[in-house]
Amino acid sequence: MDYLSYQNWTFPVPIRYGPGRIKELSEICQTKGIKKPLVVTDNGSKNLKFIENILTDLEDHQLKPGFFSNISPNPRDTEILEGKLIFNKGDHDGIIAIGGGSGMDGGKAISLVANNDYDIWDFEWEKKPPEINENNKFPPLVCIPTTAGTGAETESSAMVTDTKLFVKWCIAHPQQKPIEVILDPQLTLELPKNLTAWTGVDALVHAIEAYVIDDFHPLCDAVALEGLRLIYPNLPIVYRDPSNLIARGKMLVGSCLAGISFLKGLGFVHAISHMVGAEFDTQHGLTNAIVLPSVLRFNEKVISKKVPIMCQAMNLKNNDFDYFYQSVCELLNILEIPQNLGDIGIKDSSLDSLSKKALKDSAFATNPRTATLQEMKDIIAQSIFKGR
Repeated sequence: MDYLSYQNWTFPVPIRYGPGRIKELSEICQTKGIKKPLVVTDNGSKNLKFIENILTDLEDHQLKPGFFSNISPNPRDTEILEGKLIFNKGDHDGIIAIGGGSGMDGGKAISLVANNDYDIWDFEWEKKPPEINENNKFPPLVCIPTTAGTGAETESSAMVTDTKLFVKWCIAHPQQKPIEVILDPQLTLELPKNLTAWTGVDALVHAIEAYVIDDFHPLCDAVALEGLRLIYPNLPIVYRDPSNLIARGKMLVGSCLAGISFLKGLGFVHAISHMVGAEFDTQHGLTNAIVLPSVLRFNEKVISKKVPIMCQAMNLKNNDFDYFYQSVCELLNILEIPQNLGDIGIKDSSLDSLSKKALKDSAFATNPRTATLQEMKDIIAQSIFKGR
């Protein structure tokens, strides 16, 4: 496979892959009739050089871009509503969501509420989708990931923190899909070493959690395994050699595939991580990485039949659970992931609230093994005190 060449894919949405394809953004806007796009990214990305280059290029092509970057690592409902005001005041006609998971979630969430009067939580995943028609149709959305991690670029779903309840909810709408996705591995070259690791493990968790869900979905299973095949060997490579563009390309494609796979659902790693992030504003991929071992141990008996297939995708020597678990933990060690949640400041005083909230997360319902409140407390306690 040539990961340095341009590729165009149409599944599940139009995707342009290749180093340097960010240069085609202005042409996408012009072709789709977008004249005043609002570029949305996160606080951590707003000063990066490629953001400046994108805005300059859009202006050079006679477009009139706006810019909004007040998005936290765990996007908040108040920030989304602020972005909606910016979109409407600027009379914008499209949204370019660029960045890591938070930047893209921010842009996608703004696109859901920009042209209607619905409350943001009307779009919550488990509710009946609000009615959208010609009078309140969604603005066109372009998604550009700058991390090989969240895989959030092919759907409108976004994780947003409810600032009243300190809970993360998933919002989405089946009628809102990105009109184009740009996968440009050159954009990931500037990623700091720690974010390369954290977002990379996020992608790994997507593939693992989606695959082990006990549901018949061969399409998602296939892309989860291919994502796993690309992510597991290439994550240590990009961590040690950040300039390896081929490995960066493989990670970006693997992340996208893993993101597509979790249309099937996710599991307890995300159910816990979402709520830790909502309460403590931790980085999502890092939190996932720390929680993963405890959840794997909890799920061991119910995922045993699927472990050998994952081991084969990862090209491991053995295919039993212990070897799989050990290999995952060794990868976390290579990436210098902290041992447990206590190491990143999570206290056991939060056990009750985190456990109760995790049981309400949409990812709780699709984990291959259910849990009582006490079992959830045990998993989180293990993540706080022991980890791997």
